[in-house]
Amino acid sequence: MTAAYTLYAKPGFTATTIERLCSEARISNRAFYECFGGREELLQALHERCVEESLAVVAKAVQEAPKTLDDRVKAGIRAYVDFTTADWRRARIMHVEVRRSGDVLTLSRQRAVDAFARLVEEASADFPQAAGLNRRLVALGVIGALQELLIEWLHSDEQPPIDELADVAVHIFIRSLGAP
Repeated sequence: MTAAYTLYAKPGFTATTIERLCSEARISNRAFYECFGGREELLQALHERCVEESLAVVAKAVQEAPKTLDDRVKAGIRAYVDFTTADWRRARIMHVEVRRSGDVLTLSRQRAVDAFARLVEEASADFPQAAGLNRRLVALGVIGALQELLIEWLHSDEQPPIDELADVAVHIFIRSLGAP
Protein backbone atom coordinates (compact mmCIF):
# COMPACT_ATOMS: atom_id res chain seq x y z
CA MET A 1 0.00 0.00 0.00
CA THR A 2 2.91 2.35 0.67
CA ALA A 3 4.25 1.86 -2.84
CA ALA A 4 0.80 2.46 -4.32
CA TYR A 5 0.34 5.57 -2.18
CA THR A 6 3.34 7.13 -3.91
CA LEU A 7 2.96 5.66 -7.40
CA TYR A 8 -0.78 6.28 -7.67
CA ALA A 9 -0.14 9.89 -6.71
CA LYS A 10 2.67 10.25 -9.24
CA PRO A 11 2.96 9.12 -12.03
CA GLY A 12 -0.70 8.28 -11.37
CA PHE A 13 -3.08 5.35 -11.35
CA THR A 14 -3.29 4.85 -15.10
CA ALA A 15 0.51 4.90 -15.49
CA THR A 16 1.15 2.44 -12.67
CA THR A 17 1.31 -1.22 -13.59
CA ILE A 18 1.14 -4.21 -11.26
CA GLU A 19 4.74 -4.98 -12.16
CA ARG A 20 5.86 -1.50 -11.17
CA LEU A 21 3.89 -1.66 -7.91
CA CYS A 22 5.42 -5.03 -7.04
CA SER A 23 8.91 -3.90 -7.96
CA GLU A 24 8.60 -0.77 -5.82
CA ALA A 25 7.13 -2.74 -2.91
CA ARG A 26 9.70 -5.51 -3.37
CA ILE A 27 7.07 -8.23 -3.47
CA SER A 28 6.11 -10.81 -6.06
CA ASN A 29 3.08 -10.50 -8.29
CA ARG A 30 1.70 -13.55 -6.50
CA ALA A 31 2.00 -11.81 -3.12
CA PHE A 32 0.18 -8.82 -4.55
CA TYR A 33 -2.72 -10.93 -5.77
CA GLU A 34 -2.95 -12.65 -2.39
CA CYS A 35 -3.86 -9.24 -0.95
CA PHE A 36 -5.74 -7.52 -3.78
CA GLY A 37 -7.78 -8.58 -6.77
CA GLY A 38 -6.11 -5.95 -8.92
CA ARG A 39 -4.70 -2.45 -8.92
CA GLU A 40 -8.25 -1.02 -8.96
CA GLU A 41 -9.04 -2.72 -5.66
CA LEU A 42 -5.82 -1.32 -4.20
CA LEU A 43 -6.72 2.19 -5.37
CA GLN A 44 -10.13 1.87 -3.79
CA ALA A 45 -8.59 0.73 -0.49
CA LEU A 46 -6.19 3.70 -0.54
CA HIS A 47 -8.93 6.18 -1.39
CA GLU A 48 -11.22 4.84 1.31
CA ARG A 49 -8.44 5.01 3.90
CA CYS A 50 -7.73 8.65 2.99
CA VAL A 51 -11.43 9.50 3.18
CA GLU A 52 -11.94 7.76 6.53
CA GLU A 53 -8.94 9.51 8.06
CA SER A 54 -10.08 12.88 6.68
CA LEU A 55 -13.62 12.44 7.95
CA ALA A 56 -12.34 11.57 11.42
CA VAL A 57 -10.07 14.63 11.54
CA VAL A 58 -12.81 16.99 10.33
CA ALA A 59 -15.53 15.53 12.57
CA LYS A 60 -13.27 15.89 15.61
CA ALA A 61 -12.38 19.50 14.73
CA VAL A 62 -16.05 20.44 14.21
CA GLN A 63 -17.09 18.71 17.44
CA GLU A 64 -14.41 20.51 19.46
CA ALA A 65 -15.10 23.94 17.91
CA PRO A 66 -17.23 26.55 19.66
CA LYS A 67 -20.87 26.02 18.69
CA THR A 68 -21.20 28.91 16.24
CA LEU A 69 -21.55 28.34 12.51
CA ASP A 70 -18.45 30.43 11.79
CA ASP A 71 -16.33 28.51 14.28
CA ARG A 72 -17.55 25.11 13.09
CA VAL A 73 -16.90 25.99 9.46
CA LYS A 74 -13.46 27.45 10.19
CA ALA A 75 -12.44 24.45 12.28
CA GLY A 76 -13.72 21.89 9.78
CA ILE A 77 -12.24 23.57 6.72
CA ARG A 78 -8.90 24.21 8.38
CA ALA A 79 -8.70 20.61 9.60
CA TYR A 80 -9.52 19.27 6.14
CA VAL A 81 -7.19 21.56 4.25
CA ASP A 82 -4.31 21.01 6.67
CA PHE A 83 -4.78 17.24 6.76
CA THR A 84 -5.18 16.89 2.99
CA THR A 85 -2.29 19.15 2.04
CA ALA A 86 0.07 17.79 4.70
CA ASP A 87 0.86 14.98 2.26
CA TRP A 88 0.63 15.81 -1.46
CA ARG A 89 0.04 12.14 -2.23
CA ARG A 90 -3.14 12.13 -0.15
CA ALA A 91 -4.33 15.29 -1.86
CA ARG A 92 -3.65 13.84 -5.33
CA ILE A 93 -5.35 10.53 -4.62
CA MET A 94 -8.42 12.20 -3.11
CA HIS A 95 -8.82 15.01 -5.62
CA VAL A 96 -7.06 14.15 -8.87
CA GLU A 97 -6.62 10.41 -9.24
CA VAL A 98 -10.14 9.75 -8.00
CA ARG A 99 -11.34 11.55 -11.13
CA ARG A 100 -8.70 10.22 -13.52
CA SER A 101 -9.37 6.61 -12.62
CA GLY A 102 -12.62 6.59 -14.57
CA ASP A 103 -15.25 4.24 -13.27
CA VAL A 104 -12.88 2.58 -10.81
CA LEU A 105 -13.70 4.94 -7.96
CA THR A 106 -17.12 6.25 -8.96
CA LEU A 107 -18.96 4.52 -6.13
CA SER A 108 -16.18 5.15 -3.60
CA ARG A 109 -16.06 8.84 -4.56
CA GLN A 110 -19.85 9.14 -4.29
CA ARG A 111 -19.80 7.56 -0.82
CA ALA A 112 -17.07 10.00 0.22
CA VAL A 113 -18.96 13.03 -1.08
CA ASP A 114 -22.12 11.79 0.64
CA ALA A 115 -20.29 11.34 3.95
CA PHE A 116 -18.79 14.83 3.78
CA ALA A 117 -22.17 16.30 2.77
CA ARG A 118 -23.79 14.69 5.83
CA LEU A 119 -21.04 16.13 8.00
CA VAL A 120 -21.67 19.63 6.58
CA GLU A 121 -25.43 19.21 7.00
CA GLU A 122 -25.07 18.07 10.61
CA ALA A 123 -22.61 20.81 11.50
CA SER A 124 -24.95 23.47 10.11
CA ALA A 125 -28.26 21.93 11.20
CA ASP A 126 -28.70 24.23 14.21
CA PHE A 127 -28.59 27.32 12.02
CA PRO A 128 -31.17 28.77 9.62
CA GLN A 129 -30.52 27.92 5.97
CA ALA A 130 -29.98 30.78 3.52
CA ALA A 131 -33.09 31.71 1.54
CA GLY A 132 -34.71 28.38 2.30
CA LEU A 133 -32.28 26.55 0.02
CA ASN A 134 -31.96 22.78 0.18
CA ARG A 135 -29.25 22.16 2.79
CA ARG A 136 -28.02 18.98 1.07
CA LEU A 137 -27.57 20.69 -2.29
CA VAL A 138 -25.74 23.58 -0.65
CA ALA A 139 -23.48 21.07 1.13
CA LEU A 140 -22.71 19.35 -2.18
CA GLY A 141 -21.97 22.71 -3.81
CA VAL A 142 -19.52 23.84 -1.16
CA ILE A 143 -17.79 20.46 -1.16
CA GLY A 144 -17.32 20.78 -4.91
CA ALA A 145 -15.87 24.26 -4.45
CA LEU A 146 -13.37 22.98 -1.89
CA GLN A 147 -12.35 20.13 -4.18
CA GLU A 148 -11.68 22.56 -7.02
CA LEU A 149 -9.60 24.79 -4.74
CA LEU A 150 -7.47 21.80 -3.77
CA ILE A 151 -7.07 20.74 -7.40
CA GLU A 152 -5.89 24.27 -8.19
CA TRP A 153 -3.39 24.00 -5.33
CA LEU A 154 -2.11 20.70 -6.71
CA HIS A 155 -1.84 21.77 -10.35
CA SER A 156 -0.77 25.37 -10.03
CA ASP A 157 2.77 26.37 -10.93
CA GLU A 158 2.61 28.85 -8.07
CA GLN A 159 0.57 27.15 -5.39
CA PRO A 160 -1.66 29.51 -3.46
CA PRO A 161 -0.68 29.63 0.22
CA ILE A 162 -2.57 27.11 2.36
CA ASP A 163 -3.90 29.93 4.57
CA GLU A 164 -5.33 31.72 1.54
CA LEU A 165 -6.89 28.52 0.23
CA ALA A 166 -8.49 27.85 3.62
CA ASP A 167 -9.72 31.45 3.94
CA VAL A 168 -11.40 31.31 0.52
CA ALA A 169 -13.02 27.97 1.34
CA VAL A 170 -14.28 29.32 4.69
CA HIS A 171 -15.73 32.37 2.92
CA ILE A 172 -17.54 30.19 0.37
CA PHE A 173 -18.89 27.83 3.03
CA ILE A 174 -20.06 30.54 5.43
CA ARG A 175 -21.77 32.59 2.71
CA SER A 176 -23.34 29.52 1.16
CA LEU A 177 -24.60 28.21 4.48
CA GLY A 178 -26.36 31.46 5.20
CA ALA A 179 -24.14 33.34 7.61
CA PRO A 180 -24.04 37.12 7.16
